[in-house]
Amino acid sequence: MPELALSAIASTLQLGSDGLWASPSVSAISYPEGGNDVCFAAEAGSFWFAHRNQCILSTVRSFPPPGTFFDVGGGNGFVAKALQDAGIEVVLVEPGPAGVRNAHHRGVSHVVRSTLQDAGFFGATLPAVGLFDVVEHIRHDGAFLSDVHRYLAPGGRVYITVPAFQWLWSREDVEAGHERRYTLEGMCGELAGSGFQVEFATYFFNFLIAPIFCLRALPFRLGVVAKKDNRERLRKDLQAASPAAQHMVGWFMRRELRRIAARRPVKLGGSCLVVARKPH
Repeated sequence: MPELALSAIASTLQLGSDGLWASPSVSAISYPEGGNDVCFAAEAGSFWFAHRNQCILSTVRSFPPPGTFFDVGGGNGFVAKALQDAGIEVVLVEPGPAGVRNAHHRGVSHVVRSTLQDAGFFGATLPAVGLFDVVEHIRHDGAFLSDVHRYLAPGGRVYITVPAFQWLWSREDVEAGHERRYTLEGMCGELAGSGFQVEFATYFFNFLIAPIFCLRALPFRLGVVAKKDNRERLRKDLQAASPAAQHMVGWFMRRELRRIAARRPVKLGGSCLVVARKPH
């Protein structure tokens, strides 16, 4: 795939000899060191990452991007590669060096090491922005969404996933560097306050509400300390252990995906998925 001329729409980005774009400096983010490598080890065999990708792809097909898709804070490029394989031109914008390295090895064609702000994108230039489990890491989320609105071209779309419901808060949220969890009403309110028009909003991972509450949130509230380290807990949580569990989880995922593909919002779930547009 030919290299995009990103310097035409960003004031600071420079193309390196390795074929990767980067800004001269990269601001600190609220994400644990080593987090991308932990996720990279779990992504390929994880029903959680697979189902999230399927829900995102289905929604992107229903509300197609009007141009190049900028996957901001996209980690190891798991979503970006799926979008790319679906025929969408994608630019991964990721500040973490491990994420950039993993995405490049995964085969993502256009990779930028930077935060959204450090890249120096000019206003009203980005056709579409994806923020997949990113906004919950931002302390001032409203200001960040206003920045996204400023960078988007008129008619551009933003696609967002975030963890749902503060009553599901657990040790995993603390370790992941989350600032908060959301309701659909809260996320849509933040988007409207930043100038967006919400086009579609749904929960997903409906079938994980009870496990998250019972196995994560409730023990956290009771002060129960997990014995396994973070890497082992993540691997175990994101994979269905037995064939019977895989079959049951697969049935729930297919049922939920059919609703989302038909633009029928799911009323409850462990995550939120929202598409919004910058008015012309």
